[in-house]
Parts: sequence; C-alpha cells; structure tokens
Amino acid sequence: MKPTTISHLRQWKQTGRKFASITAYDFSFAKLFADEGIQVMLVGDSLGMTVQGHDSTLPVTIADIVYHTQAVRRGAPGTLLLSDLPFMSYATPDETFSNAAQLMRAGANMVKLEGGKWLAETVRQLTERAVPVCGHLGLTPQSVNIFGGYKIQGRDSADADRLLEDALALEAAGAQLMVLECVPVTLAERVTNALTIPVIGIGAGNVTDGQILVMHDALGITGGHIPKFAKNFLTPAGDIRAAVRQYITEVEAGSYPAEEHSFH
Repeated sequence: MKPTTISHLRQWKQTGRKFASITAYDFSFAKLFADEGIQVMLVGDSLGMTVQGHDSTLPVTIADIVYHTQAVRRGAPGTLLLSDLPFMSYATPDETFSNAAQLMRAGANMVKLEGGKWLAETVRQLTERAVPVCGHLGLTPQSVNIFGGYKIQGRDSADADRLLEDALALEAAGAQLMVLECVPVTLAERVTNALTIPVIGIGAGNVTDGQILVMHDALGITGGHIPKFAKNFLTPAGDIRAAVRQYITEVEAGSYPAEEHSFH
C-alpha cells in the first residue's frame, strides 16, 4: 500500500471524501490503527495527559515528542504522520527550525503548531525550509492558562471572524492542513468552506473534511473528565480493531460526530 500524503488529503477534500485520524503514541497501537485503515495519525502533546499523567500539555518536551514519533513511525510506516511542536518549542526562529528538524528526522511528515496569524511568518519560514505545517485553531490546549480553562472558542461573531482571519492567514503563509478544536459547527463550516486546504475537526461537528480523536477517548479509557465530543467506540464494538473500523465508518458516513457531540 502506497504511503498516504497531503496530496491524497487534498484530493479527498475536493471529492468530498471524509477521513478519520487518531492520536498514537507507541508502536503497537500505531500498527493496529494502520492495519485497520487509519491513514492519518498525530503524535500529540496530549501525551502529557494521557501517557504521562499531567493535568495539561505544558510539561511535554520536544524530546518526548521525538521519542513517541519514532515509535509510531515504526508501527505505521505508510501513514501520514503529524507531530506536535510542544509548548514554547517554537518561540524563536532558531528554536523552531531546530525542533522541527528533530521531528522530521524522527519520522514526522508534518509538524503541528498552535496559534493564529501571529504565526504566519513562522509557517512561511518552515515551509520554505521544506517542513510542511499543520495549523491548530480554536481551543489550543497550550493556551489553557490564557483561556482560563478548556473552553469553547469562537462563539461570538467577533471571535468567529478573528478565527477565520487566522485560518486564512495561515493558509496564505503555506500551512497545508488545519485542525479546528472545540468551535461551533457554523464556524467550522465557514472555515472548512473558505480554505482550500483540508480541515480536521475535533469538537467541531461533522462539517469538516476529517475528524481526529485522542485514542483514549475513542476507546473509552479516558481518565477524569470526558469531553462532550468524545465517543466510546470500544464498548459497542467489543474489541479494539472493530472499534477502530467503526470509527472510520461513522466518520466517512458523516454520522460521527453527531448532534450530541457538537457545539452551537
């Protein structure tokens, strides 16, 4: 099977084909996900909470992401693999280039970073240096202390307009993919329709080009608070492989996320 590339995702957007993606952190789960048909994975800084047991993503280091990227790449050699640039790892150009290079050498196909149009120059410079970039807008977990918690973003018209401006600016700077987290469905639809690049939603309704879930949420093993947008696919499916296949099926059909998983 040929490796999945950003060109495939662009073609899927153009033809209206929805796709499922998931976070992965180790060899075994990455291989299982790939075997069952997941073609896009993210080594997210969510590992700070799901794997390391912290109460936020902030303690995660670039070394942590590199380690898990290497493991996931070995398990899923053909997947399109995104890796997060963690908190304060892209504060200056030199740090950004060095850290992005580490992730690409570890096996990432693309780096993901959180923030709006203030990152446009960073995105442009990374793209010029052959590092593909995925933007991340809406609820950006690295900004939890600015937001005052994990809250829905873009609910009033001014914030919604600002988020759309940010998305367009990042695309113009060279971003090839966009993640929208915890935004109202109407805003997610505006952004998805306005961008020519694929948009992946998490807590953004079923109107985006793709969906992503933290694997622990998809398998019902989330510790503590369960997000509104999460769905446990494991319990009704009976085993992990069947759960992954069901997740893919429901995303491609547009039945997940449903109304109860969406914000307005």
